Amino acid sequence: MSLNKQFQEKEPVCKVIFIMSKDTAGSAERVNLAGEFNNWDTKSIPMKKIRNGDFAVSIDLEKGREYHFKYVIDGHTWINEPNADKHVPSAFLKLSNDFWF
Repeated sequence: MSLNKQFQEKEPVCKVIFIMSKDTAGSAERVNLAGEFNNWDTKSIPMKKIRNGDFAVSIDLEKGREYHFKYVIDGHTWINEPNADKHVPSAFLKLSNDFWF
């Protein structure tokens, strides 16, 4: 999995590319991105399966902010991004003892 940030000098947003590897996705039929930027909606940001089997999506996010997010596999399995800038415990989502986002 990975994150790629593309900052635009003259734009107030950063293009962020989120990628989940086919190894992590396994036999997933769908992967979605959920976070503060979409009110944790598990369906509104679908990731596209690309030729090599990875899932990817690109979204524009406001510069200068932190965003909490997770990947959602097939609507029920929540996955952390290991390459996120940092991990913090969730104040309200308790799916396990180690639920980080």
